[in-house]
Amino acid sequence: MNLLGLGLPLGVGLAALGSGIGLGKAVGGAMEAMGRQPEAIPRIQTAMVIGAAFIEALTIYALLTVLLLQGKL
Repeated sequence: MNLLGLGLPLGVGLAALGSGIGLGKAVGGAMEAMGRQPEAIPRIQTAMVIGAAFIEALTIYALLTVLLLQGKL
C-alpha cells in the first residue's frame, strides 16, 4: 500500500483542524479585546482579519499540496 494515499487525507485533515483551532482562538481573543476596549475596535478588527487571512492561506496551501501530490499516487 502506498503511504502517500494514507498520508495525504490525514495531512489535509490535520491542517484543517489546526486552522479551525487557530481561527477560534484568534477570533475569541479579538472579541474579548473588543469587549474590554471598544475604542480600539477598528485596529483590533484589522489585525484579526489579517491574521485570519494568513491562517486560511496556510490551509489552502496544504490543500493545494494534496491536490498536486494526488497525481503521484
